[in-house]
Amino acid sequence: MQRRRFLKGVGAGAVVAGAAACGSERQGGTDSGTQQRFSWKMVTTWPPGLPGLGTGAQDLADAIQRNSGGRIQIQFYAAGELVPPLEVFDAVSTGTAEMGHGAAYYWKGKSEAAQFFATVPFGMNAVEMNAWLYYGGGWELWREIYAPFGVVPFPAGNSGTQMGGWFNKEINSLDDLVGLKMRIPGLGGEVLKRVGVTPVNVPASELFTALETGTIDATEWVGPYNDLALGLFRAASYYYYPGWHEPGPTLECIVNRAAWENLPDDLQGIVESACAQVNVRMQSEFMARNQDSLAVLMNEHGITPRPFPDEVLRELRRVTDVVLDERSAADADFKRVRDAYKAYQAKMATWQNMAEMAYHRSLSL
Repeated sequence: MQRRRFLKGVGAGAVVAGAAACGSERQGGTDSGTQQRFSWKMVTTWPPGLPGLGTGAQDLADAIQRNSGGRIQIQFYAAGELVPPLEVFDAVSTGTAEMGHGAAYYWKGKSEAAQFFATVPFGMNAVEMNAWLYYGGGWELWREIYAPFGVVPFPAGNSGTQMGGWFNKEINSLDDLVGLKMRIPGLGGEVLKRVGVTPVNVPASELFTALETGTIDATEWVGPYNDLALGLFRAASYYYYPGWHEPGPTLECIVNRAAWENLPDDLQGIVESACAQVNVRMQSEFMARNQDSLAVLMNEHGITPRPFPDEVLRELRRVTDVVLDERSAADADFKRVRDAYKAYQAKMATWQNMAEMAYHRSLSL
């Protein structure tokens, strides 16, 4: 993507007064700006050291520092160390921190349309999301939606298709969902609400306790890699798949726009490249570690993953379309992004059916 096109795409939007300095110091020299040094704060939605997500965000901060030769120094803060986990977007928007790492569906209160840039129920998988964002116009839309908040987004990770979640009872029909309290954010939570579930949003650091004490009856998080690390198998025995609600969740790096515009071109390129690097590495890590962790859950802890009944998935798919139709009718930005997303998903389906899906079917012949 050409730098001129990128900067033009960032466009107009709210910028916090005085944030343009953003911790920068000129160490002398009046030439191309190569002597500038920048001190940034980075906040995240992830608990300290959370495998894949938290460590991926730390890797991003480290890569920017290393690749910039120390010209960008980043003080890293895990969830709750500087701001609460679900206030990362506000912190970056207001300039409390220059950079953040999280997932766009956490900010649906700012923009309902933002959720498409993380994941939506029965949406695109990780490979399709990257194709849409990098080559299908998705990233341009993303920047437009975030521009009024003074925030510049970058794809910076993906966990791949998730698991359906941990439950304290078997799910054999839709009736078994009625009355459950489940930790699930975003549009997935709204879909489950329509079939009788009470969705709640609980940070990762509180999931185990909430599930163990019965504050919630079920939770989705990510997949075996993270679920094993959080010990969720000790709090619930029934583990369901697939993750219909999060088929390809993109994680994001967000940068305060004043801080971004204060960087010289070469440092902007380093930040953008580091995000792309982490985007690939995190998805690869989850692919590798999920299988290893699944084997531990099954062989050492006696967990047998179960598929959701077809009846349940069919109804959730139907309700998803109803929810998305309603949101589209009420919100012009949501409709605009949804139309673009839906068109790209339909476009990709032909090739996916001939390539990835056909290949995997051939393995079972």
